[in-house]
Amino acid sequence: MSTPLWEARADLLVVGTGVAGLTAALRARELGLRVLVVTKVAEEDGNTRWAQGGVAVVLPGEHDEGDTVDAHVRDTLVAGAGLCDEAAVAAIIAGGPAAVARLRERGAVFDAAPTGGLARTREGGHSAFRVVHAGGDATGAEVERALLAAASDGRVPVLENHVAVDAVRTPLGQVCGLLVLDGNGVPGVLSAPAVLLASGGLGQLYQATSNPEVATGDGLALALRAGAVAADVEFVQFHPTVLYTGRGARGRCPLVTEAVRGEGAVLVDATGARVMRGVHPLEDLAPRDVVAAAITRHMAGGPGGVDDHVFLDATGISDFARRFPTVHAACLAAGVDPSGEPIPVAPAAHFACGGVVSDVDGRTGVTGLYAAGEVARTGLHGANRLASNSLLEGLVVGTRAAEAVAADLALGVLAKPSASAVVRLPTAPVADRDSLQRVMSRYAAIGRDAEGLAVVGSVLDLSTVDRELDSRRLVEDAALTVAARALIAAAAQREESRGCHVRTDFAERDDVRWQRGQVIRLNPSGQPVLADQVVARGVA
Repeated sequence: MSTPLWEARADLLVVGTGVAGLTAALRARELGLRVLVVTKVAEEDGNTRWAQGGVAVVLPGEHDEGDTVDAHVRDTLVAGAGLCDEAAVAAIIAGGPAAVARLRERGAVFDAAPTGGLARTREGGHSAFRVVHAGGDATGAEVERALLAAASDGRVPVLENHVAVDAVRTPLGQVCGLLVLDGNGVPGVLSAPAVLLASGGLGQLYQATSNPEVATGDGLALALRAGAVAADVEFVQFHPTVLYTGRGARGRCPLVTEAVRGEGAVLVDATGARVMRGVHPLEDLAPRDVVAAAITRHMAGGPGGVDDHVFLDATGISDFARRFPTVHAACLAAGVDPSGEPIPVAPAAHFACGGVVSDVDGRTGVTGLYAAGEVARTGLHGANRLASNSLLEGLVVGTRAAEAVAADLALGVLAKPSASAVVRLPTAPVADRDSLQRVMSRYAAIGRDAEGLAVVGSVLDLSTVDRELDSRRLVEDAALTVAARALIAAAAQREESRGCHVRTDFAERDDVRWQRGQVIRLNPSGQPVLADQVVARGVA
């Protein structure tokens, strides 16, 4: 085993340069903490910049008549299909206006409406126009730009090209730092009494995803190895409208933001028939899980269906290129002109609704370990995320997590880094990534059954070997392996269909047995297993 060759110290280590991580880092620095941000890539290569739609928020004096924070809460609970934590939803949604105001103070520029104030759009599951956006469909890029610019004065250093391998823990199990590898595989230790995971999701579990290549579930795996628990990992949201670029598409595929439907586009099949007509009262603006499942059913044999995609007809949007420049450019690159022809689209893996169990202040069950953003399960999303609530969550919980760390430091409840145990590179099961992605896409995407989930388990068992995690690729592949095993364990146990978890052999929602979250932990041999506990029951 390799031992660390260098060491650095801080008050707070933040893993990830997305909206949650950078927001937390900036707030922690304002509170006087020494902060170090760690990323396995360049600082601008996180997941946030790919977010298109916007930030869902009800701003004072800038909202639809009759729209309220409470209405936003209700829409979130409905989308979450009975598994949201109502208190967490209320707290995070209520924190939205102040969070957006702070972001604008840090330099973010949102699109203006012709009549003054901010432009707003509507997305699936929302009962009002309450999504503010930037650059038409480049909100994530603008949020990232503003946060990186605010951090670029040297007060918030970013350690690039260093992958977080494992948590450093005291003999009592408290987290007090990170074991990392640099770009050459050289190990080192970053010591701090607090570690905030803001490392994003796990879209690379699947062959086609809207996520960049960095979304490999690293934070989830690290937290589980540190003794934390996860919940709702079976709920992976597939975005209904990812640009179809041909059979066998792999890796990150261009997203066609839900706001396109919010501006009037409709889903049609090869004959021009409406895909969502009669499926849901909101039709094309139904929650994402409903739309993605309907498209999947249509592709499988509906009238006029094509077996691997449908179409999004946006020809009625006269200013498409101005309103959606990112989508327009991606379409033109694929040989599609949205102004004159429907856009070919299909569902693809998009967002992990579950993750590391944490409260709205980012605290997990492990002292010194915090989580925010997509890696966390705060209870906001439940069984299906409401559109554009993700950037909102990152802004609100990132701020609250920094304040929680400062409070915990002041109270003296965190461990001193000098109390750490001897650190070694861990050994973990690693499956072949190509085999994993193929079986997860075939058997654990939209539409699962007991037989298919068992196939995934068998393939993982046959292709898995124990490896020392001495490179970024092995860290990522080990994370994907544990994430896949956690997902199929939870999905096999949940014998119902709810939100973005669809069981073809248990097609109905069962509130008697299953209106509860399932908790995953690692057993002593390092395998994900269902824990004998549940997380907060939601309402809808």
